[in-house]
Amino acid sequence: MIVIPEIPYDIDKLAEACEKRDSKGFSIMAVAEGAFDKAEAKMKKKERAKYRAEQGLTTATSRIAKQIEEKTGRETRVCIPGHMLRGGSPSAYDRVLATKFGVHAAELIAKEKYGYAVAMIKEVVSENKLIDVAGKTKFVPEDDQLVKYAKDMGVSFGD
Repeated sequence: MIVIPEIPYDIDKLAEACEKRDSKGFSIMAVAEGAFDKAEAKMKKKERAKYRAEQGLTTATSRIAKQIEEKTGRETRVCIPGHMLRGGSPSAYDRVLATKFGVHAAELIAKEKYGYAVAMIKEVVSENKLIDVAGKTKFVPEDDQLVKYAKDMGVSFGD
């Protein structure tokens, strides 16, 4: 299961998906911290923050885990992978990409072009002005092809 802010979830649908999967073993759910349920989606940001604070659960992962446990009676565990997820040995692609990014960054420095982030744009190494990208959230469109593929494979988004 995947829970993201762009697709508000219904906790009953997530619990149902857990029970369905648990009959075959166990469930794994990836939860983005900005995730919220369908009721919270109708609230303004400050209302949502107050509502969550009153519940005593500020993170999406702990809130969903508690709700799933209450609805299914099954033990839930929260694991925040952090840097473990980003680890591992680099592949050949990773090494080549890092080299391309490093060369491009060095070229920007040689041109005294500062305040840019190196990026891959449509399979071409390029750059973005930091002012254009810093602090901006990149949202997943609900009609994104990857969302469609995931749903076609049986991944629940709780919607």
